[in-house]
Amino acid sequence: MFSRFTNIINALQALDKTYSNSEMVRKILRCLPRSWMPKVTAIEEAKNLNVLPLEDLLGSLMTHELSMQKKDDDEEKENKKKKMVALKSSQIEDSEDDDDEEEVALIARKFKKFLASKKKFGGK
Repeated sequence: MFSRFTNIINALQALDKTYSNSEMVRKILRCLPRSWMPKVTAIEEAKNLNVLPLEDLLGSLMTHELSMQKKDDDEEKENKKKKMVALKSSQIEDSEDDDDEEEVALIARKFKKFLASKKKFGGK
């Protein structure tokens, strides 16, 4: 954002339109999004905008941005850690599993008997 702002200011200076440091500071503060309003208010109340250097404003805004990103990253990490998996169980499924196991066992016994009877008659 600051590099675009600088490019615009430099282009305007080439056209003989200059702004004072105070005007540039106010323009930057005015163009910040609504989420930055608490920081803008704090800067306006704590510092004299008429003598605040543009570099100091930039440093303050960059520091705030980095701290906000760090806070967002920390919140994302906490949310990932808090995710838990809950499994649903029911008695109906368990009894169906028992029935399935019994059926498989019955089929296996019948198949063994079938193979044994085939061997008795010569495997044909």
